[in-house]
Order: sequence, then C-alpha cells, then structure tokens
Amino acid sequence: MYSYLKGTVTEIKSNGITMDVNGVGYDVRTPNPYDYKMDEELKVFIHHYVREDAIHLYGFKTTEGKSLFIKLLSVKGIGPKSAIAILASGNVVDVIGAIDRGDAKFLTKFPGIGPKASQQIILDLKGKIDLNQDSFAKSTNITDVEDALKSLGYKVKEITKAVKGLDGNESTDVLLKEALAQMLK
Repeated sequence: MYSYLKGTVTEIKSNGITMDVNGVGYDVRTPNPYDYKMDEELKVFIHHYVREDAIHLYGFKTTEGKSLFIKLLSVKGIGPKSAIAILASGNVVDVIGAIDRGDAKFLTKFPGIGPKASQQIILDLKGKIDLNQDSFAKSTNITDVEDALKSLGYKVKEITKAVKGLDGNESTDVLLKEALAQMLK
C-alpha cells in the first residue's frame, strides 16, 4: 500500500519514530529508532503490516532492509517482532550472507531466534535473496574489522557505533584505523 514516507521526525520512542508528513503524524516501527535525529528530514521505506488484531507501519532506511524484512516475514514462525530484532541487531548484507552460507550459528545470535528458527530461515530463504557481490566484499571487510575490535575487548555496542559510517570499499587495515579513531572521539 505504501512505498515510502518522506517527512520530519517529531518523536523517538523505544520501538520506533513518529514522522510528520504534511501535517499527519505516522507512527513507524523501526529497527534502531535511536539512529534517527529529532527534526531530521528523511525518507523511510515502509511496509504496511496488517493482521486481524493489529495494523502497523514498519520503516527502513534502505529498500534492502525493507526487502529482507518482508522475506523474513514469509518464514514460518517468524513474525514482525523477530524480523525487526534481526534487522536491529545485524547488518542486512551479513544476514543475507549467513542465510546463503547456511550459517545457523550466526542467526541464533539474534534475540528470539533459536536453532529451530534459524534452520527454518535458512530452509525457506537460502538462494532466494539476491546478494550483490560488491556488497558482500564490502561486508567482509567490515566483518573483519568487527572481529578485530572484539578481540581487542570492545563491546558490541561500541563496535556497531564505530563501524556504522565506514566505507567497506577500503582495505581492512584502513577501516580498522578509522574505526579506532571513531572510538576515541
């Protein structure tokens, strides 16, 4: 029904944001709502979720995030709460890569995803999600940096914040230096 909303963030809540679009406030559930800023003008890609007892708008910064969310909803036993938790905790390209590799262990690190659910995700989605090779290479460099920072003793939250704006096209060495510089700010 909706493709995207373009407007201003007027409220940030624990499970999403409120956007003012031409004088109408939309309650949009998002992964990582605190990544948004108050009064920020932005475009959010929307999935309109309808059930007999609930109607919600789920918003994503990228079309890839929206597409993965919709694919995850098609998996037996995965609802919007689990799908949003996966997107809140993981990089879209990493999640798609784990599904294509059949890496159930990677998927079980997400809240609400146990061994059974991770196997179901792999069974239902393996080979059905297009993985751009450039994005995969970019993701591998970022993953290497994340692993290096973990081995240095940094917490996951600190690591996620540090690698957020990195350009994965750079070498791992350059990315690691940039991430460490970001952490010292």
